[in-house]
Order: sequence, then structure tokens, then C-alpha cells
Amino acid sequence: MNLDAIFHPDSVAIIGASRTPGKIGYILTNNMLNSGFKGNIYPVNPGADEILGLKCYPSVLDIPNDVDLSVITIPSASVLQAAEECGKKGVKALVVISAGFKETGHEGSVLEQQLVEIGKRYGMRIQGPNCLGLVNTLTPLNLSFAVDMPRRGKIGFISQSGALGTAVLDWVIKENIGFHSFISLGNKADLDEIDFLEAMSEDDEVTVILLYLESIEEGRRFLEASTRIVKKKPIVILKGGTSSAGARAAGSHTGALVGSFLAYQTAFNKAGVILANSIEELFDYGLVFTEQPLPKGEGIALITNAGGPGILATDLSEKLGVKISSISSEVQGILRKNLPPASATGNPIDVLGDAKADRYAFALKEVVKDDGVNAIIVLLTPQAMTESLETAKNIVEMKSALNQKPILAVFMGGKTVEEATSYLMNNGVPCFDFPEKAIQAISAMYRYTRFLKLPVFSLKRFDDVNSTRVKTVINAARMDNRVVLLSTEAADLVEAYGIPVPQNKLAVNTDEAVEYAEKLGYPVVLRIVSPDILHKTDVGGVALNLNSSNDVRTAFDQMMTSVNKFVPHARIYGVMVYHMIPRGREMIIGMSKDLQFGPLLMFGLGGIYVNFLKDVSFRLAPLTDNEAGEMMEDTKAYTLLKGIRGEDPSDVSALKDMILRVSQLVIDFPEIVEMDINPVVVYKAEEGAYALDVKITLSK
Repeated sequence: MNLDAIFHPDSVAIIGASRTPGKIGYILTNNMLNSGFKGNIYPVNPGADEILGLKCYPSVLDIPNDVDLSVITIPSASVLQAAEECGKKGVKALVVISAGFKETGHEGSVLEQQLVEIGKRYGMRIQGPNCLGLVNTLTPLNLSFAVDMPRRGKIGFISQSGALGTAVLDWVIKENIGFHSFISLGNKADLDEIDFLEAMSEDDEVTVILLYLESIEEGRRFLEASTRIVKKKPIVILKGGTSSAGARAAGSHTGALVGSFLAYQTAFNKAGVILANSIEELFDYGLVFTEQPLPKGEGIALITNAGGPGILATDLSEKLGVKISSISSEVQGILRKNLPPASATGNPIDVLGDAKADRYAFALKEVVKDDGVNAIIVLLTPQAMTESLETAKNIVEMKSALNQKPILAVFMGGKTVEEATSYLMNNGVPCFDFPEKAIQAISAMYRYTRFLKLPVFSLKRFDDVNSTRVKTVINAARMDNRVVLLSTEAADLVEAYGIPVPQNKLAVNTDEAVEYAEKLGYPVVLRIVSPDILHKTDVGGVALNLNSSNDVRTAFDQMMTSVNKFVPHARIYGVMVYHMIPRGREMIIGMSKDLQFGPLLMFGLGGIYVNFLKDVSFRLAPLTDNEAGEMMEDTKAYTLLKGIRGEDPSDVSALKDMILRVSQLVIDFPEIVEMDINPVVVYKAEEGAYALDVKITLSK
């Protein structure tokens, strides 16, 4: 997406420019003058002839030259008129700093919609309203509230929180972190995070894109865009609002297990987006992706002058799945020959507490030669003999000879390592104050490179499905003014997509129940059929292992009595009779439709324990064959499915097939908003699996 009018304008009008220090219009005008902007700056204020030495205009229409970008800082009541004038002037884009729009309620929402309509009418793209502007160090321009500009760098930063964004700008200036651009999204009335992601992805000067987001309104569009962009450059997101308190009440087990943050996590994983857990972590990742090459293979080496930090780094590496390289016997031999006898030459490599810069340099030079080492972390604690600055200089010198192997530093301590730390940071070597931060950062690099190396899998599509049959079932429920399918309808629907279900019949009285039981063959199961009863076992709505007509009659009558007692107003359509299938391992396959990202599939251990053990995994539909396999492998139950202690393995192939068929079903029929197959009874390898109880809810 071309947003050059925002990122690289040739001329900027500041509507609401002011001569009064402290006012927004003054700050923006002053910041632009001090930013080094090479284009024309046009203050607009009918009450002034000149502002900060610049000629001032009563209206944007009075400016004699073309205007690429207008920044609006006036009260919301006057914004529409200003926007209209900008449209007539031919302005290409607006940055609306002004507040007083949808964040204030209904009247503000109406005003915001009118603003968007003006933009569409004149072909103007709009950032905001209620935003804190932007910074671009390349153009350069500063249309934000930040007084100083960050140093020029390669990081693009998009923030949904303006106040957090300006605080971060102030922090990165203090930390001397290089920035390419900063965007405050505001209300996202027109341009949103996806638009700016796409614009930054097309800018070769941006090497990593960082985002702070609280919401994503167009989840599927975000997923498509981020999946494509991640192939070119990493995206790192800090998500605000991650608690599960927002999880909605749901009728299905799947819906009940879905928290407000889960869909975001699943979407980010699917797209290859890196998730940060804090602002500091967000920028730690930004630094390593900007300053260091991606590792070409697995395996890191740790060089330290103290055992404790090396142990901590090793422990966290194992926890995060970062491989600690086995140092080759050749390199170990050279290290043993030249380092003090007490040194450890395995990994971590301990050069001892009395190590000066030359000992660090020697160890680093030799370890770099090891083909099994693809990244290096140098840990230093300040001790009596330590030469922090000289060691830092050696690391920087070695950086160019590392043959595309990333190198990170951990210089622990305070004032004694401050100069060395600054030297490293200023020369492209990320330096952390604790080993955990370095390991987390290198872990993010490995997660990203693993994603880039994944083969491209095509979506699995089945041809042996009967979509007409599904439509018939759904239309029948609609005609009956129901959104919850009857259990017989749900079974019919999934069977139409090739998912095996036991033979069944709907009986409306005792005689029919006995008749169908005789035809199906004993033993049989009775299950109440009601759109108002989702968890049938809780109200006595299920009877198992019935072996005779007398059993069926007794169970039918008792079921009706129990259901009428517990849910007297429930609509009862009858009783589902089906042949009782043999016992097997009970799993669950479910789906809950997320408002932003669409169908969220669940797989895990099923039966009555699903909500207690919560041994489940999630993926967003549609699924590839590989994703369906990973979904099963993510659960602890997968170990049971593969067979333990002499048990025969279960038919995981049949389970994968069922997961993929559910994925296709919910994509083909988006009106399905919740679905549970619980239990899915799976048998030994090559003996198949059955959908025993199916619950399906449609959109209203």
C-alpha cells in the first residue's frame, strides 16, 4: 500500500498551528521545524499571520502550492469543515490528532463516520482521529508530541496507544535505539494496523516491524497480510488485553475453553508473528532482528567468565528449545591447550573470573570456527581483572568476521560496564544486562527462522462431501426458528462430510424406540433430542448399554421423567436411538468461531474430563495436513494415542482425517458458529473413529 503522502510528503499543512508554547499546534509546528524536514511547512490559523517564522494561512484553501499531507489539531466540532477544505484542495492524506470522536460515544461515532465519508469522497487516506501523529527519521519529519527525534534506524513501530507510543519514543531516545518510523493509530477510522504493516513491508529501509495492539478488527485480513509480510521481514507484536476474563459464556466445551487472548495467539502462530510479553521484550527483539543476521542453523555457544550466568542461560535455553551446541573436539583441544587448566571448554565455555579482554578474544575467535555453532552469546560479569571496554571492542571487531553468525552480549553489572555496554549498542551488538533476556531474544530469532524454513503445505480438500445435504439440514433448523441443531440433525450434517457416526433413529415414543432398537441391534443407547439441552448427561438425558426391549421402555420413561423435572420448559423432539459402539479412547474435536479470526478448531482429550484436564490444542481453520498433525502432537494425549507400555497405538490417521473434514465443513458453512464432537471414540490403528455425540450451533 502506497502511503507516501504520510511517510514521505513533500509539503505539510498544520491546521490549528499556534503561536502559544505548550499548545499542540505549537508543539507540532516546532517539532517539524526542528526535525530537518526538507519540504514546505504551512501553518494554518485564521488568527495569525506568522508562526515561528513561517507564513500562516487562514485556510488550507489559501495555500498557493500543492499540499500532500494535512495535520488537523483543532476541536472536533470544526474538523469536518477542515477535512472538506482539504479535500477540495487536493490534499492526499490527513493525520487527525483531534479527539472527540467514537471514543466519546454515539455522537462522536457519527462525527467519525462523516469524517471517513469525506475522506472517501476526495480519495484522502486518514490516520486517526484521536492519534498522536507520526515520526519518520528517514524523510525526516516529526509530527508527534515527542520533542526529540530518535536516531535513524531500521525499526518500524505501530502503536494503538498514543500515550504509550510517545513514552516509548522518549525511552528509545534515552536508550539510543534507532528508529525508522513511528505511527500512532488512534481510532483507526480509516487506516489501520494492516495498512501501515503493508506500507512498512514495502519500505526497504524497515527491517523489522513492531506493534503494540489492543484489538484487531479485521482478523482474516490481518492473517493474510501478516503471513505474506513475515516472509519478507519479521513482525513482533505486544498485545494488550491478554487476560481470559473476556471469555464469553458458551454452550460448547470448545467455546468455554476459548479465552480472549487465545485466538490472537493462535493467529500469530499461524502467521509466523513473534509475540512479545513486555515493552522491553518487544524492543529487545527489534534490536536483534535489526542489528544481527538470522542464524543459518540451530545451536548456540556461550562464553562466560562466571559459572552462574552460564548455568542460567543453559537452563532457559533448554526450556525454550534453543539448542546448546556441542563444541567440536578439535576446538575443545585448542581451548584446553591455550586457556587456564581450570577453564571449562565444553558449552558454556568458562574463561574464568580473571579473564582479560585477550582471553575472551581468543575463545571467541576459536569458537567462531566451529561449524556446529550458529550463534554466540558472550557473558561478562565485572570482576577485579575484567576489561569490559576492551572486551566490548574485541566483540565488535569480531562481529565482521563472524560469517553471518549472530552475536549477542550480556554485560552484567552497573556503572562499571556502562561504557562498554554503550559501545556495543552503538556498534550494532545488542547488549543485555541479564542472560535471560539474551536467550529470549535468540529464541525469537530461531522461532522466526524455523517458520521461514517451513515447507509450503497445501490445504486438504475432500471431494466426497455432500454440501446439499448440509444445506438441507441447516435450512430445516432455520424454518423451525432454531439455531441449535438437534443431535440427529448434527449427526446427519457431519456424516454428509464423511465423518463416521453410529447408525441412529429418532424415536418420538416408547414403541418407536423399541422398534428401532430391534432393527439396530442390541446393546443400544438412548439420548434425549432437544435444542435446549446441550449437556444431556447432567439431566439424565443419556441411557447406555440397553440390552432388551424392557430396558429400552424403562430407560425411555425414566429419561422423560428426569428431563421434565430438571428442564421442564425444554423442547423435546424425541429420543435418538443408536447401536452402542465398543469402548475406545475418547477424544474431542470442536470449533468456536472467533469474531476477528473466524473458525478456531480444538482437539484434545475428550469425554467428561475435557473442561477439567484441559488437554487441548487450537488452530485456525482452514488447516493443512501438517497443521492437523501438529494439532494432535501438541496435546499430552498424543502420547497415549501413539501407544504406551505395550498398548496398541490408536488410529491417529482417522483422527487427522476427521479434524481436516471438520475444518473444511466450518469453512464451507460459515453460519456454523460452535461445534463439539465429544466424544470422538477412536480405536486401534486402521480400525477408525466415530463421532459419538455432536453439538452444532448456527448464527442467529
